[in-house]
Amino acid sequence: MPLPQLTVHRHDRRTRTLITLIGEIDLESAPLVRASLDSCLRDGPRAIDVHLSLVTFCDCSGLNTFLHAAQQTTVAGGTLRLHHPPPMLTHIVRIAGCEFLFVGSPSVPLPPSAGDTATAPRPATPHRSAPSGPVLSGDVR
Repeated sequence: MPLPQLTVHRHDRRTRTLITLIGEIDLESAPLVRASLDSCLRDGPRAIDVHLSLVTFCDCSGLNTFLHAAQQTTVAGGTLRLHHPPPMLTHIVRIAGCEFLFVGSPSVPLPPSAGDTATAPRPATPHRSAPSGPVLSGDVR
């Protein structure tokens, strides 16, 4: 039997949930991500944090899954935060022009892409254990 290409870990804490994704998010595994995020909303948590540092690949089906989850979470009165997205997801989000769905305010931009010379690099922020607002960046706030 082949090994799963994506592993999902969920940790609930009152009204907040942390989802850690490990592996690849593509057409085959995106339904698992969608089901996991939908399950969080059905179970009650309205603050969903998705940790992506162990994701090795994410294509447009992963982006569509996160867009769907962001929409459903917003409708339910909650927030979806993506933490440490892999470079390919950051790039896809930038190309699609939909970073506004994940960023809490215009003052919290995505980090510049490698070829983006118009944006100055953001200063490093100290690590804190609890995120302060919706972000799509490598920074945990």
